[in-house]
Amino acid sequence: MTGGKARQVADEPDAPREVIELLSQRSVARAARDWETADALRDQIRERGWEVNDRPPRSAHGPAGGSTGISTLRPLLPAAAADTGYASAETLESLLDQQPTADATLHLVAEDHPSDLRRFARGLAAHPPTGSWELVAVANAASFDVTAEIPHPIRPRVTLLPTSHRLGWADAVNLGMRRGRGAVAILVDTSVEPTGDFLTPVRAAFEADPRLGVAGAWGLTSDNGRQFEEAEPGEVDAVEAYFLAVRREVLRDVGLFDPHFRFHRNADLDFNFAARAAGWRAVRLADLPLVRHVHRGYHALPAAERDRLSKRNFYRFLKRWGDRRDLLLRPAAPHAPHRH
Repeated sequence: MTGGKARQVADEPDAPREVIELLSQRSVARAARDWETADALRDQIRERGWEVNDRPPRSAHGPAGGSTGISTLRPLLPAAAADTGYASAETLESLLDQQPTADATLHLVAEDHPSDLRRFARGLAAHPPTGSWELVAVANAASFDVTAEIPHPIRPRVTLLPTSHRLGWADAVNLGMRRGRGAVAILVDTSVEPTGDFLTPVRAAFEADPRLGVAGAWGLTSDNGRQFEEAEPGEVDAVEAYFLAVRREVLRDVGLFDPHFRFHRNADLDFNFAARAAGWRAVRLADLPLVRHVHRGYHALPAAERDRLSKRNFYRFLKRWGDRRDLLLRPAAPHAPHRH
């Protein structure tokens, strides 16, 4: 748009027409610097179960009267006392402040690709972890019957949290993590297949190191904070979210995943750096009995779209952590050329 008007984009295609119209009216009010009207329209949008995210313009140094940025919509994740159709009040109440009652909670998000969930669940049933554990599965407006893909022997350990709308990746993960009862929360992607007892070595790692906050099967390292490469086992700059185990105290200390990450790529970088900035260590564990298959949720998207979403998330990461070279384990000299 021209003439100094704010641009508005409805990221959520299922938003009702009346909500999109309210967002359009609010964009006009923001462009006119009518903040009182803009705030009132934001409240009206929230009353209808939607949340507005305002992103600043690309440059904070543009001419006066320029764009006020982009406003986007996403479904509102209600507070514990509310119920707007995503889940009942009792399933939204956070349990993280309670003492753990299990060794671990496995967390996954199921959306599409039922065969991936079936492969994971069958591997879990064939190689059940040692110790007490539960599985919290968020059926994120899933396109299939999630329960049908879970073998009967492990169904008693499963808590299913269905949503009526497709939530962003971080919101869906956070919804599940709020309900975990384990001393360790393990986020696992359905592209991963268990081939043995992975919980015993994970528990041993956390018990051996009280400052270990995040551990997992795959990790990343960087010498400049811009390009990340796969890391060898040992301490890393970040553990990837394909299989990411986090101590319960870390979730209390630094919070959950940033809900602005509607797409999964690079959300794990942001979470790891938040944990490490609070003094926790991140470690890639060696030889966990897991196989990583193709991430079909990523490859199912057109290449241009997944690149756009990945870059948008990485810019969000850089905005927050790009100047924290102190968090890199092995930073290059300040003027060393970047690797490509």
